[in-house]
Order: sequence, then C-alpha cells, then structure tokens
Amino acid sequence: MRRREARRQGTGIAGTPAGAPGEDTPGTPRHMNAPKGLPLWIKVVSGIVALVLLGGFAFAAFWLVRLQSNITKAPLSAAETRDASEAVANDKSDRLQILILGSDTRDGKNSQYGSSADSTGYGHSDVMMLLDISADNKRVSVMSFPRDLLVDVPQCTDRTNNQTFPARSGVMINEAMAEAGIGCAVDTIDKLTGLKVDHFMMADFNAVKELSKAVGGVDVCVSDPVFDPDSGLRLPKGNSLVEGEQALSFLRTRHAFGDGSDLGRIKAQQAFLSSLTRKLKADGTLGNPQKLLQIADVVTQNLTVDEGLASVPSLLTIGGRLKDIDVSKVAFVSVPTQPAAVDPNRLELVEPQASQLFAALRADLDLTTPGATSSPAASASSQPPVAAPPAPAYNKAIQPVAVANGSGVATRGQELTAALAANGFTDSVAYLANPVDQTVLYYGAGFADVATDVAALFKIPAAQVKEAPSVSGVQLSVGTDFLTGTAYGTASVPANVVNQTANDAVCQQVNPLNITQ
Repeated sequence: MRRREARRQGTGIAGTPAGAPGEDTPGTPRHMNAPKGLPLWIKVVSGIVALVLLGGFAFAAFWLVRLQSNITKAPLSAAETRDASEAVANDKSDRLQILILGSDTRDGKNSQYGSSADSTGYGHSDVMMLLDISADNKRVSVMSFPRDLLVDVPQCTDRTNNQTFPARSGVMINEAMAEAGIGCAVDTIDKLTGLKVDHFMMADFNAVKELSKAVGGVDVCVSDPVFDPDSGLRLPKGNSLVEGEQALSFLRTRHAFGDGSDLGRIKAQQAFLSSLTRKLKADGTLGNPQKLLQIADVVTQNLTVDEGLASVPSLLTIGGRLKDIDVSKVAFVSVPTQPAAVDPNRLELVEPQASQLFAALRADLDLTTPGATSSPAASASSQPPVAAPPAPAYNKAIQPVAVANGSGVATRGQELTAALAANGFTDSVAYLANPVDQTVLYYGAGFADVATDVAALFKIPAAQVKEAPSVSGVQLSVGTDFLTGTAYGTASVPANVVNQTANDAVCQQVNPLNITQ
C-alpha cells in the first residue's frame, strides 16, 4: 500500500522527491538532470570574447564614423549631362582614372599662406595630376599638368547655385575650377585628353603637412644647398628627411629647381611622390590597417572627393589596390609642352607628342615600355582592311593624293604626306580642314586602285573607303581618331615620355639663383 501511495504522490523511492539528486526519473534522459551551472573558466572566457568582440565593433564603428565625418564631397562633373554611354567603373576591379588636385585656398588652417582674397571662388588648382590604375593593379601612371598650360575650358555649371559659365579658350588650366568648382576641372581634363575621369581627390596645403608627419617624413635630395625665400624652403646639399612645413615648401617652391619654372616644380613633386611610394611600400603601410587608419584620419580631414568616392570603404579599396604594386611600374610623366606662341610666360601642348601620349593612355599601354603599340581598333569596322595588290598598274608618282587634316593637330598633314612620299606617292599635298571625328578615304572615278593602295598603306578599314564623284583623285580626310603614327587604329608609347618611376631616387637640380652657402 505504501509503495502504491508513494507512486501516487509522485516519488521515486518513498521519502525521496522525484528528480532529487541521486535519483533519475523514469523515462527522463540522464543528461537532462546535469548541473545547470557552467564552469567558471567557461564563463570567464566567454566574457572576454564578448568584450573583445564588443570592443572591436565599437572600435570599427568609432573609426568609420570619425573618418566618414571628415570627408567633404563635391560633384564629379559640371556638365549639364555627362556622357553616360560608359558604365560606372568598379573601384575594386576596373581601370581607374583619378584626378588629383592640390588647392591653393587660403581659408582656415591655410590662412598663414596668404589672405582668402588670394584664392577667390573655389580657388585654383596648385597641383593637377591624373592617376591611372590598370585593371590588374600591375601598372600606375601619374601624368602632371603644369598650371600655366593654356587649354580650352568647356561650358560648366556650378551645382550649388545652377549658375552656368560659358566655354572659354586659351585659359590657364589651373583656373578651370575657379568659377564652377572641381567638376569643371574634371570636364576640362576629359576634353583635353579624350579620357574619362572616374573620381577626383583634392587636398589643401595642410593635408601635405599632416601626411608627411603621419608617415614619419619623406626623403628628398637636392644637388646643392638651397634657400627659397618665397616658399621658405631651406635644405642642405644631398639627402634630407622633410616633413610638415619643409615638405610643403619642397612641393610648393616654384623657383628653387630647374630653370625656376613650373616644370622644375613638377619634377620635384614627382620625386617626392616617388620617395613616398617607396616608403609606403617598404613599411607595408598599405597592407597595415592600423597605419592606414592613422593616415586616413589626417588625410580625410583635409580632403574633398566626388560623391562616388565619398565613403571610407571606397577610399580603403583604392589604397588596397596599390599595396602590391611593383614600384618600377609606377610611371611619372608630364604633358609635353612648350612656351605658348601668344605668351612666352605661358605653356601650350607640343604636337604631335601630346596627342601621342594621350592616345597611348587611351589604349591603356604600359608607359614604362617605350615603343609599345596597341592593336588596330577592332571596333573600327567589321570588315578587314583593304589588301594592297601585288604591284600597282599605274605610276604612283603622278597620282593626286590630298590629305585634308581635320585631326586638330596642326602638323598631322605633313606627317602623313611624308609617309605617302616615302611610299612613292610624291604628288601629295596637305591642307587644314574643319575638325572631323572619323577618318575617311574618298576617291573619284577611275582612282579605286589608287585608293586601295593608300588604304592599305595607312590600314584604313574598307568601310571607311568611299567613292565620291566630287573628288578628283584621292583624298584622305583625317579625323580626331587618327592622331598619331601611320597605322590607323593603333597607338604607341612615345620615346622618353617617362620622367622617372617610383623606383628611381632622383636628386633635384637647384636653380643657380637659389643656391646658398
């Protein structure tokens, strides 16, 4: 009776409550009655891990918010509508063109370098470089534009107030951003080079000082002891480690190096950036998150970028792409220039060298390989070039061949007539024509065979060889798509175009007027 009562009361053994220690309830798995308290060491480890994770998230969030709040952004273009035929570049995997600008604004922390009146409106671009990163991250080119270069500035609209400024000709390139903002400088470079800028970064004087401090100084070299009272640069002969004010003075000085022109200043800037690249590479900075954060913090406080680049992940993506670059494949070049005909104190492009350089960049050629050429443009025609007959059935020397130069390059006609003459077409002439986009070879009645030979000489596709009753003989109408060389659709790297690579340590030649004892 007691046993049955005990079971009715829910006990296992009389006097022992069900589930008490030492007694398993029938049908209940043994582990369900294991002690519920965790060992102390598990609690401690779990707490530490939780704190580390929480701290890591908090640290990352702090830096993300801090860096993001530092960034100032502006529109990429000042055009009414930018050509949207090309897809937006993928910052992680596509070839990128980034316009690097140095502003001469004297506001805020830069006020010690002059009054705000010294830089009206948006200021002027004290430095202008086009950074080109190849899609495979194996090559980088940095092309410098002297600020005294005369260019054509397109119509630009200031996005802050929708004020439109008309197109201008023969304007110094550093004035391109003064009226309508940085986007107008981007549009000017697009127009000048035929390239499409994907992003821009603009830094002020303070950014240079803080960056040079963050990396622990940059090594530079001068041929003689130098003093420039205008910039404040003072260095002994040989190598020096510059940072802060002296780093800024080294980059700003206009009279201390070379012939005292902007071209000497550009070479000094390129030497500085070469040295900085070597240092970042040697120190592993671009692959070290902690060092990158420190640099990003000081740079972003003095940086303006386009909307597409106005995020911390985007900026870090660009830096990450450069961490494994071969410094011998970082090429520094300058746009070929000469004193301008209208004003010897200004500069103009040297042709055809400038057009050859721009064509090589558009073809994505390795500038460190002189003479490298591209293949003829496959998109020029779906048909193969016209093949030349084994032997002409006419006298080349008396065939009338004219070159209508609509390329925009003044000397282009003479280059092509020289090629014609070298191939037997000695009765050839050249004249300037209105600019045209595409090269076309026209021929009159009875000159189809001559046109065939001329097309073969210059590799003009069959689709661009056309009969024209109004033409007497053969006429080569040269467009802006045939700026260099004698083979249509090809581009080549001009000789001696690279000033130096990031692998070269170049000592700057001091202007004799600035040598000091």
